Formats: sequence, C-alpha cells, structure tokens
Amino acid sequence: MENSKLTLFEKYNIPVPRYTSYPTVPFWDNSTYSSQGWSKHISTLDEGILSEKGISLYIHLPFCESLCTFCGCNKRITKNHQVEGGYIDSVLKEWALYLALFQHKPLIKEIHLGGGTPTFFSAENLSKLISKILANARIDSDLQMSLEGHPNHTSEEHLNTLYNLGFRRISYGVQDYDPIVQKAIHRIQSFEQVQKVTKMARKIGFNSISHDLVFGLPFQNIHSIEDSIAKTVALAPDRISFYSYAHVPWIKGTGQRGYSEENLPKNTEKRALYERGKALLEAAGYLEVGFDHFALPKDGLFKAMENKSLHRNFMGYTTIASQTLIGLGVSAISDGSGAFSQNVKVVEEYESLLSKGILPVERGHFLTEEDKIIQQQIMNLMCRFETSIEKHPQMTEVISRLQAVLEDNLAVLEGTTLKVTPEGIPFVRNICLGLDAQYWDKVPKYQVFSSAV
Repeated sequence: MENSKLTLFEKYNIPVPRYTSYPTVPFWDNSTYSSQGWSKHISTLDEGILSEKGISLYIHLPFCESLCTFCGCNKRITKNHQVEGGYIDSVLKEWALYLALFQHKPLIKEIHLGGGTPTFFSAENLSKLISKILANARIDSDLQMSLEGHPNHTSEEHLNTLYNLGFRRISYGVQDYDPIVQKAIHRIQSFEQVQKVTKMARKIGFNSISHDLVFGLPFQNIHSIEDSIAKTVALAPDRISFYSYAHVPWIKGTGQRGYSEENLPKNTEKRALYERGKALLEAAGYLEVGFDHFALPKDGLFKAMENKSLHRNFMGYTTIASQTLIGLGVSAISDGSGAFSQNVKVVEEYESLLSKGILPVERGHFLTEEDKIIQQQIMNLMCRFETSIEKHPQMTEVISRLQAVLEDNLAVLEGTTLKVTPEGIPFVRNICLGLDAQYWDKVPKYQVFSSAV
C-alpha cells in the first residue's frame, strides 16, 4: 500500500457516525419528543405513505445462547427458551398498538428479523410471529423478507418454515474463520457448519444468501483475512458485508472487554486488512456497494446501486425505499416519515409496558425542515456518492468543512454538486460529516462514535 494512502487513513481515522439516519441518535432532540407526540404522528400518516408507498418492518429478537464479545447489538444472553413465548406475544401486542394508530391498512413491503439471534426462537414461534403480523396487513406482491442467521443455531426446520412464510434472503454471521480470532470473540463455528447451512438454504430455495465478515477483530492479520475470504468465496454467497469492527466498550461495557486493546490491529494495519480483503473480493467478481458491502453483479443490491434506487435506513443498505420503517421489539428504532423513535432497551420493561397497553418507546426526534434537507443530502452521498448541497442551511460552513477532503481528492465540488471520488469511497462517512449540522452544532466532548477506519 502506498505511503500517501496510509497517511490519509491516519488523517481520517476519527470517530464518525455510520449514518443509518440523520440526525444520528446521539443528537436527537428528546426535549420535543414524547410518546404521545409519536403516537399522534403515526396516526396522521396518510394513505399515500401507508398503503401506496408501503412500510418496512424491523423486528428485534434479542436472545442469544452465548455472548460474542465483539458484538455491539442489544442482546440478552440465556439458554432458557421459555422466554420465547412471552416475548413473541409482546411483539404482537406492539404491532396491534400500531395497527390501532394507523388510519389506513398498511402495505408491508419488507420484513427483516434481526438480533440477537433470530433463530434462537423455535420455527414454530417464528411462524406464529410472522403469520399473525401478515394476517393484519396488506402484502406487497414483491414482499422482501430476510433474517440474520447464526450458523450454529439455524436448522433445516427453521429454513423450511421461513421459506414457506415467504423469506428468500438470509445473512449468516461468519466474522472470521481463524480459530484464534474465534476464541477471542467467543464465536466458535467451523467452515463445515457454515457450508452446511449455506448449501441448505440454497437447496430449500433462498435466492439471496449473504455472509457477514468483520475486519479489525483481535488477533486478525493478513493471513486470517485471506483465509476467511477464500473460504467465503468458495461458498459463493450473493452478498458479502465486510464491516469494520466498531470497538465501543464505553457503550457496551464488559461485553467488548474480552481481550486487550493491544490485541486489536491499529490504524493503517487495520485498514490494510480491508484493502487486502477488498482486492480479493473484487478479484472473485464481487462489486462494492455503498461502503462495506459487496455483491455479485446479478444481485438486487448491486442492481439497486446501478439504477440509483439504493436506500439506507436503520437496517443498513436495502433495495426497498419505503419512507416508513416500524421497529418492533426491545430497543428497535422506527423511522416514521419525519420522526424517529426508539423502544426501551430492557426486555422486562418492554414486556411490562405492553402488558399495560402502552407503546414501549423511550426517546426520539421530530425532524425539522432543515433536518429533512440534510437527511436527503447525506442519504444521496451514502447511496449514490453525490448530492447537491445548494439548499443546505449551512452551505458556506459546509464548503469550509469540506476543504480537507477536496484537497485530498476524496471528493470534488462542481458548482453546488458534491461528488465522492473512487479514492474517497472508503471515507464517505468523513465526507458526510462535513454536512452534519447537528454534529457541528453540538460537537461531542467525549468519544461517542466508533472510528472511521
């Protein structure tokens, strides 16, 4: 790798939001938010949003049988599967509360099961959950249904049941195949097991299979990345997510203290892992989509980027550009076409509120007109690598803040059109930061976000 490139990585390796939303969660204005205001907002969504453009559903299933020490998700570690029934009932109660608020029967365009480990739940309970949700809504003719699967906890019964319900996409969390890395992150799974569940899903009929890999994990090196990608490519998943490990122990506590800071690849060493991985993926025919995602040319995610319909929300990149995302389950986040809301984060509190018929929200943000302008501009950069900054409320300041990335040829400004260069794609989050008025109005006094590299 060229020294100049290494210098850029060092220069831009600062804490930066991932921009699955704007404003980002730490800058939500909770002073103007209330559960009553959120409910009123949802009740005023018009038929065009609910029944014509349709909605996405994200369902958070938080339970895992063991703790992966790299994980930053909201999860509950337990081997007690008796928790399944009560939690499923609570999610269905939450959905019923939303149905009561909607003035029009919603058209569901997308459902994603995240976690946690969705396949912690039995096939029977997952069937109950999805069947009852679909029974009370209109179903889009091209409904997209996906889930995150743990290779060690995904059975043939799970896959058959979910396929029969309409699921066609599954993402397996692989992370890394090196046994030393797996031991450090407490995620032990063999290549043979991943191969088994990948082939099983493909045989049953899943037409989009994704593998998630992470770079920057403890004890990772070039050899382990090369080996993990070689094994991954051998299974030919349709999509590959190649994420930067987000080390945020100040948020997740002891869960991300299962190893020493000294065991983590640093700065240019970490970025070298990404560059090597990217080169291998591209050599195998995978094309970069947005940042940290790769797909085969035939896959819908790449096609969406090509035809400029790629969308980004709290679930990450998606081919479904619905304006409304309803998050069900503990800690789930909703995007209600002009307002954000997040559920309480503790399972017992979540279930208790729903047992009383109370929507389990705890914080959120109502977007101002300025927020909406910047939200669209950042979305354009993240999904299409260009945007007009003409209507940005702080355009003069934005141009000033972008001077460094412009001088480093990470972006170019043609009139008021900002374009990310090919060299700038790994730094697209840094470029978005220049437009982030909320961040610059309230610069954090301590580290809130993970580093860009």
